[in-house]
Amino acid sequence: MINFIRQYKKIFVILADLITVSVIAWLSFFLRFEGSIPNGQINNLTIFIVFSLILNLPIFYWQKLYHFTWAYVGLNEFYRLIKSTLITTLVLTALIVIFRDSKYITGFPRSIIFISAFLNIFFIGTLRLSKRFFIEFAQGKRDHGQNTLIIGADNLAEELARSVLKNKRYNLIGFIDNSEIKQKNLIHGKPVLGKIKKLPFLIKSFEIQEVIIALGEGNETLIKEVIKSCRDLGLKKIMVLPSFIEIINEKVSLKNVRDVSIEDLLGRSPVQIDTRAIQNFIANKKVLVTGAAGSIGSQLCKEILKFKPIQLIGLDQNETGIFYLKNELEKNFPELIKRFEIADICDEKKIDWLFNKHHPEIIFHAAAYKHVPLMEEHPLEAIKNNIFGTLNIAQASIKCGAKKFVFVSTDKAVNPTSVMGATKQVGEMICLWLNQQKKTNFCAVRFGNVLDSQGNVIGLFEKQIKKGGPVEITHPEMKRFFMITAEACLLVMQAGALSTGGEVFVLDMGEPIKIIDLAKEMIRLAGYQPDIDIPIVFTQPRPGEKLFEEILTKNEVPTKYEKIYVAQLSEFDEKKINNGIKELRNCLDKNNENYIIKTLKILIPTYQPNH
Repeated sequence: MINFIRQYKKIFVILADLITVSVIAWLSFFLRFEGSIPNGQINNLTIFIVFSLILNLPIFYWQKLYHFTWAYVGLNEFYRLIKSTLITTLVLTALIVIFRDSKYITGFPRSIIFISAFLNIFFIGTLRLSKRFFIEFAQGKRDHGQNTLIIGADNLAEELARSVLKNKRYNLIGFIDNSEIKQKNLIHGKPVLGKIKKLPFLIKSFEIQEVIIALGEGNETLIKEVIKSCRDLGLKKIMVLPSFIEIINEKVSLKNVRDVSIEDLLGRSPVQIDTRAIQNFIANKKVLVTGAAGSIGSQLCKEILKFKPIQLIGLDQNETGIFYLKNELEKNFPELIKRFEIADICDEKKIDWLFNKHHPEIIFHAAAYKHVPLMEEHPLEAIKNNIFGTLNIAQASIKCGAKKFVFVSTDKAVNPTSVMGATKQVGEMICLWLNQQKKTNFCAVRFGNVLDSQGNVIGLFEKQIKKGGPVEITHPEMKRFFMITAEACLLVMQAGALSTGGEVFVLDMGEPIKIIDLAKEMIRLAGYQPDIDIPIVFTQPRPGEKLFEEILTKNEVPTKYEKIYVAQLSEFDEKKINNGIKELRNCLDKNNENYIIKTLKILIPTYQPNH
């Protein structure tokens, strides 16, 4: 129905232009001959009308003058109208010069072309602007909406203000911006009222009910400060406009505005990703992702497909997860070749068979058991999946002649206190060990907690808040590094593109976030007050957990990409790794949980179990 209405509007505008162009052609002759068109010019008039229609309407369509929204007609559309008219004028002039001796256009006055061009711009421009004038000025006094401030006063905020001023729900009071030269300027008739430090005063003075943040990229810390200030003042409605990257190729309007989310509170600039390098790395390659149904794996699949691999192979033992992933990717990337395999990474024969079947060139190994307390209770499964599953995938990659292997690791591998963290560090060691064979380039990439991953603290808090609380936190000083899934996956891909073999990449993730602050903000986002509507209680750290995770130590070396480093690992003994893996295999064969911790401590001197 919506498409039908749009097509109907487009046809209406085309018909209106057809009539307008014809009338303008006649009016040009009428003005040229001062109100009395000679009989000898009737033939010229007819030919001019025909050629004006033949040229103007297709050129208007080519310049997208029929692809617009009435409410947003402005200088851009007017510029395209001038450009179209100029092109038409040049073509008509050329035709008159070429056929000046033809009997069909004898005595054609060339000034007609320029009179017509002027009238085209005036009348068709007026037609385009008419409805906007009506919307903005002819509807009379509108209802008083919510008092609103826009934080920011650049192009992003200016485009947003157009949309806000047309919406009855808002009463735009003005703008706030830290730029000195913008103070007291008017934007669409609304003033820049001051700098952000005046926000508390302005909110109280003007009884502001809603704030829209339009600060864009590079202002993440400032956005976090604005949100905190608004929260402290009891303002409940805080909206944020995403960056230009998120709304690229679209008009900035209220449809882009969203509620403040947890991501806005990280206060950390995203890592700059070299998409061209990733494109060269991924394009026209066979790429395999293990753990493809998981949070990281599924997002990796989506990001990889954007770079046009020749084939994507998604591997996971989670049949239901693969079912949903397959449906989603087939819908969003129907033109690309995708294969999905159900298999356990610990099944050596099946993995070898699959790798020989597909011959992947690039492997992203994201399959792992990740829940720290659960792996403390089931160390044999952690060893089997995270170490020997990794070893199976890595060796199969070498056998099939893969070019690169990227191991997805974690900040919990740094000075581990948990079985899970220790197994991930052993996985890193396996990659460095096998890289020495010079057949496949191996690397690993570490990052912190992923905000929207399955089973993470965000999902746990959401469930507790929906139940009315309490929200349970293990310790008031517990801190964690956070990032969003898409950023984590792009970092993994960037590592693969950058790697020459044997690196462990780590990310400078800025300042860690206190879990209690995260919990309080989630309660506020849900519309409640912490410790009033929803209580917060403290339990105690669970087995294997640290109060504070480490991501960077003092031994990292910067790369050519800002905030991406290479960890300088201590020298490891190949014989020691071989012996350690044999001992862990014996533990599995004998179901000997007690000896696992001792063997891991021999392999990793920095491993200090805390249970």
